[in-house]
Amino acid sequence: MTRRPDRHRARYGSYVDGPDPLAPPVDLAEALDAIGEDVMAGYSPERAMREFLRRGSSEREGLEDLARRVAEKRREILQRHNLDGTMQEVRELLDRAVLEERKQLARDVELDDTDRAFAEMQLENLPASTAAAVSELGGYDWKSRQAREDFEKIKDLLGRELLDQRFQGMKQAMEGATDEDKTRINEMLSDLNELLEKRNRGEDTDVDFADFMEKHGDFFPENPRDLDELLDALAQRSAAAQRMLNSMTPEQRRELMELSAQAFGSPELAQQLDRLDGNLQAARPDLDWGGSAEFSGEEGLGLGDGTGALQDLADLDQLAEQLQQSYNGARMDDVDLDKLARQLGDQAAVDARKLAELEKALRESGYLKRGSDGQFRLSPKAMRQLGRALLRDVADRISGRRGNRDVRRSGAGGELSGATRPWEYGDTEPWDVTRSVLNAVIRESGSSVLGPSSSVVEPSSSVVEPVETRPRVRLTIDDVEVSETESRTQAAVALLVDTSFSMAMDGRWVPMKKTALALHQLVRTRFRGDHLQLISFGRYAEVMEIEELTALDAMWSKGTNLHHGLLLANRHFRKHPNAQPVLLIVTDGEPTAHLAPDGEVWFSYPPHPLTLASTVQELDNARRLGAHTSIFRLGDDPGLARFVDSLAKRVDGTVMAPELEDLGVEVVESYLGTRNARRGASDGGSTPGQNPSRGGGMGGWFGSRGFWVDG
Repeated sequence: MTRRPDRHRARYGSYVDGPDPLAPPVDLAEALDAIGEDVMAGYSPERAMREFLRRGSSEREGLEDLARRVAEKRREILQRHNLDGTMQEVRELLDRAVLEERKQLARDVELDDTDRAFAEMQLENLPASTAAAVSELGGYDWKSRQAREDFEKIKDLLGRELLDQRFQGMKQAMEGATDEDKTRINEMLSDLNELLEKRNRGEDTDVDFADFMEKHGDFFPENPRDLDELLDALAQRSAAAQRMLNSMTPEQRRELMELSAQAFGSPELAQQLDRLDGNLQAARPDLDWGGSAEFSGEEGLGLGDGTGALQDLADLDQLAEQLQQSYNGARMDDVDLDKLARQLGDQAAVDARKLAELEKALRESGYLKRGSDGQFRLSPKAMRQLGRALLRDVADRISGRRGNRDVRRSGAGGELSGATRPWEYGDTEPWDVTRSVLNAVIRESGSSVLGPSSSVVEPSSSVVEPVETRPRVRLTIDDVEVSETESRTQAAVALLVDTSFSMAMDGRWVPMKKTALALHQLVRTRFRGDHLQLISFGRYAEVMEIEELTALDAMWSKGTNLHHGLLLANRHFRKHPNAQPVLLIVTDGEPTAHLAPDGEVWFSYPPHPLTLASTVQELDNARRLGAHTSIFRLGDDPGLARFVDSLAKRVDGTVMAPELEDLGVEVVESYLGTRNARRGASDGGSTPGQNPSRGGGMGGWFGSRGFWVDG
């Protein structure tokens, strides 16, 4: 029995009619991380965005890859082809015709000896030039039918090639053309030239174009909507044909011009085409009519294919400029996706479209904002996103170092404040169940979906009667709110970061900024009662907002003015007398500058004793204010190590020498350890004098799920 086909069977394939509607949206997180990294390295946000688009993402090619492929295809066209294809084909047809004619002369016994000798002499003494030989044989009385057909093919080939130069696809369309077809071609060219000449005089009308298309529309399958559209297509092709001529040697051009008169057996076609080229150049003088290219390959191109190759080269040159995005006002929307798909394939166009969508999303998402000077900057929203990513990385590193063991301590976060907020990654505060359920009810209030029916069986009956059902409330993570807590103690935290030229020179600039951003995010989201101040110190010190610090360019002025930084830190501590002072110093060099009594910067290298004394004095002031000091030494300078160790001993502080990739972890751990120590002291535990990161059994806030973890 024959199996009936399954009418419901479906076949699946790639989506071909435009962008895939099921494709995932662009990933802004990866882009923002990369842009933030470059911004912290000193790039402007605009340049950082351009660099990301140039490099591409982990899933798709960037502009650099697409531009490389464009250059490779351009090189391949030039190295593979030459422009002698039509001449080679004409020579082959000519040689074949002459050979067939000689064979016929040799075997035709009825031919008069005088006529045979004259014909053989003509064939023997043909000019070396192919064009001249074809011209001389134009009036020859062929004895061989095959030879005559081959010679007629030369005229037909030249006509079709000349037409294909201006109208793509005409070489194939006009193969085997009749005299009637050739007459129609000449009539179309004559009408087209008259229409273009009207346009150049400003006398054309829409009716003229409509009449032309009604009469000759079958020659233009692309169906242009108006004369301008027709002009653009014809002029681009004609300009490419002219560039092909420019690319030929003088000998090739001369022979081609001579052969053109033989097209279709009369010079009329060549004359009409020359007239068309003049009209098109007058209408579109801005196109490249004078360019050329150097072909060096072995594969010959005919006139039509050669013109197509020159058009491809023009498209590739335009794409290269568009992909380079180096001109003022460049946007990804400038990339011609149709040309890109035609030259490199559909996937290249998909990648470019995604990059354009990514650029648009970055500009419209609020991650970039334009300042008063017109330049883009990272917005506070972007800074929060970057801070969360950096803080999450720090959390993962701390969890891995501590073994990721969860310890839940009731009330460890502080006293409830009565306020709530949405749950975030790493939160340890208790859920506010009432608010969470209310959020879920509000979210699902418009839903008509009910939960499974409940039923009850009466003791005296076997009939099951349904009980009224009610919608079930389903909680999602977006519904959850946690209760805010108030820390039992507050801290006044001063993070001093070295911005001397050695930090930038030795590759410590970006890790320093990442550290500041991670600590800022931690304090802003987890310990809102603490007061964090970011202080940069180079030749002089300055209090900075996090946006200023992350966008700070490398400073190449000499000087490490820790003294000035400590002055600003102590001022911060005095503003918050009820908070525990925490001093965190990140540096890679000994102090080489200090503030003189008149406020001027005193610089000396090697460090002057007066600079060292001023720095130590201000550090003593911080100790008298009760500050817990942690110094993070970068680099292996023995002099710096001795100096930092002596400072730490003097103020009962701690010294750490982390690797660059661990700097953020060490700073955050030190801050958290200091808070835990203060809490432990207030609860009867350890004292702030203990080293928070090197013993004492103190825990930290982080774990892979945001719990407290043991040290």
